[in-house]
Amino acid sequence: MLFQNKTNQQQVLDCLTQFIEPEIFNKLQQQSLLTVNVDAAEIVICLPFHAPAWLTNLKAKTEQPLTELFKQSPAWKVSYKVPSFEHKKAPKQNANIKNIIAVSSGKGGVGKSTVSVNLALALAKNGAKIGLLDADIYGPSVPMMLGEKATKSTSSDGKLLQAISAHGIVCNSIGFLIEDKDAMVWRGPMASKALQQVLNETDWPELDYLVVDMPPGTGDIQLTMSQNVALTSAVIVTTPQDVALIDAKKGVTMFNKVDVHVTGLIENMSIYSCVKCGHQEAIFGTGGGKKLAEEFNLPFLGALPLHIQYRENTDQGYPTVAKNEQSELVAPYLALAESVAINLFKDLQPTIEQIKITELK
Repeated sequence: MLFQNKTNQQQVLDCLTQFIEPEIFNKLQQQSLLTVNVDAAEIVICLPFHAPAWLTNLKAKTEQPLTELFKQSPAWKVSYKVPSFEHKKAPKQNANIKNIIAVSSGKGGVGKSTVSVNLALALAKNGAKIGLLDADIYGPSVPMMLGEKATKSTSSDGKLLQAISAHGIVCNSIGFLIEDKDAMVWRGPMASKALQQVLNETDWPELDYLVVDMPPGTGDIQLTMSQNVALTSAVIVTTPQDVALIDAKKGVTMFNKVDVHVTGLIENMSIYSCVKCGHQEAIFGTGGGKKLAEEFNLPFLGALPLHIQYRENTDQGYPTVAKNEQSELVAPYLALAESVAINLFKDLQPTIEQIKITELK
């Protein structure tokens, strides 16, 4: 036995507090998700979010001090299980969906759908079970972006639609139910009803997160999602330019008014890097997203570059994160996915019986 009393176990925990954010450490402790096995020199942790880079960084930073405490290199036993986080009082329609994250923007043209698709894929690449819902009834783009433009929805029981599998995630969209040439000439109530049907009448498998690609603006669809769907949270996409920031403010204000938690802001098209010479330029300005996040006291979730490959890849039905060829373009999305998952855990409380250490394999 390496240690003779429990105070040494506390020493290990005290060491970890120096390297784990207080909001995360306290919750892990309160929910019995972090323990120390002194005899085996083990750190036993059950993470309620998938964040490989965060964990790798934590191990690296604590290697030396923990080795000094344990008198040997520590072993880490890690498992993952994402809980269902609290949400506003809208009824939860599907027990298979733990959390619903709305990706929203105040205006069009900020690359929200590209962000939604690649964020969903990045969450899955980090290890989570992910679904993607295309909530843009009038202009669905997810089928094309995921390379499933010719796919049509089917039903095995005549009641529920089968979710479409693509690149390691499942998805659904009104685009799988109509022909490309058809225009959805519907008033707001009809569009809202159609959205709820696609959401609630899909046979979703067990999901850690359902990412919802929202249409731009603050109209009927947004109100339907905010008031009639058990949204866990929303993230706001903007570009650094002033015109986009003005509308992004409206998006944050709308979610605040309807009592939907906002996880933070994403700044898209932040820096353009020339593919030929490597010169970088802030075409749409710089720092706008971070300033807006500070104004509303929200986390700044990350800045994403402006690169032609993002557009070309989604046009080809093979999004950049799924293609995984250029690490400098994939890495910002993997970091964004971790930031979203970690901030959800920091900000919200679980609504199901929490994770048990005994579930470690």
